[in-house]
Amino acid sequence: MTETRVLAGVRVVELGQNLAGPFAGEILADLGADVAKIEKPGGDDARRWGPPLTENAAAIFHLMNRNKASVELDLKQDEDLATLEALIAQADIFVHNMRPGALTPLGLDPDSVRARHSRLIYCDMGAFGHVGPMRTRPGYEPLMQAFAGLVSINGHPDGPPARMGASVVDLGTGMWTAIGALAALFQRERTGHGCVINSSLLETALVWGGTHAALYQTTGQVPERHGSGHPMIVPYQAFETADGPLVVAPGNDRLFRALARALDHPEWSDDPRFETNEARRRHKEEIVGLVAGAFRDMPIAEAQDRLDEAGVPNAPMQTIPEVIDNPQVRALGIFRKAPGLNVSMVALPLSFDGKRPGIRRAAPGLGEDTSARRSNRAG
Repeated sequence: MTETRVLAGVRVVELGQNLAGPFAGEILADLGADVAKIEKPGGDDARRWGPPLTENAAAIFHLMNRNKASVELDLKQDEDLATLEALIAQADIFVHNMRPGALTPLGLDPDSVRARHSRLIYCDMGAFGHVGPMRTRPGYEPLMQAFAGLVSINGHPDGPPARMGASVVDLGTGMWTAIGALAALFQRERTGHGCVINSSLLETALVWGGTHAALYQTTGQVPERHGSGHPMIVPYQAFETADGPLVVAPGNDRLFRALARALDHPEWSDDPRFETNEARRRHKEEIVGLVAGAFRDMPIAEAQDRLDEAGVPNAPMQTIPEVIDNPQVRALGIFRKAPGLNVSMVALPLSFDGKRPGIRRAAPGLGEDTSARRSNRAG
């Protein structure tokens, strides 16, 4: 199969650690860019996050750093700092998520680097943002979920608030940074100049909570936790069947009527309390109770058959092993093995003309490419 590398020829230097910076670099690497990952002596901390998958790297490090080269540099040493400068001089994109202000004494802050390399796209990833009274503070995923209000809206209404299980803030910031870098590449084609892209964990977290912020400003009501449900659409949540929970998502009035017919209760559609979504939202407890009662003793297979026939969106709550073995997931071919690894990992969730970018190389060993990049830095 022909390899899909839409960013072939683009050079990236990533001074990233943990998740957000490396994920931005991985997106670009998966798309075909040449990404040189700069690691401190001893390596990215994420190499030791969890049980080792290979001799010197945990599974999460492999997931975030495939398709890259590793260059181990001690930036306190003049020679290593000069090597990084030379690599940046050759690069189209420089990505870093170092602690705010850490690169200024090294002359690697945005203004200094852009003054030397006008075509460079400089991606400056922060925690709380590049302006404001908290701009110099560091931050991590759970702090940002808490600070931006995401924890307060996540969890069951009768239980404590909860952190979201996935690192949505770190990964989302990596995504926004990659999107910004690609947009800046397009702009550079027109202008001949690069730019500075600022992204941050807080800004990403605020975007993910944007719907709830808008609802609060509209209604004046502090957003509540809805478990598997939705603050604006009713019913739109998980319901217990005789043998497991089923998420049911009738996203409009037409689909609610279809749900009512599928459950042998067409009269719900004529009830003034349930005719429209706004009415159902005002009478959420009543309609949710009725739907829950209809599903309670029904086998999940029967429930799915009824809903599928009626065209009502639904899905079972699967465990991770069930997801991996699901026929639809398998058909997508999104789980790929990296060369030399026995573990499959999720590849880029994009296809180009039906072809998904592959995993060309497992995450590199620490400093595996240092010598080659030093010798090529003038090339």
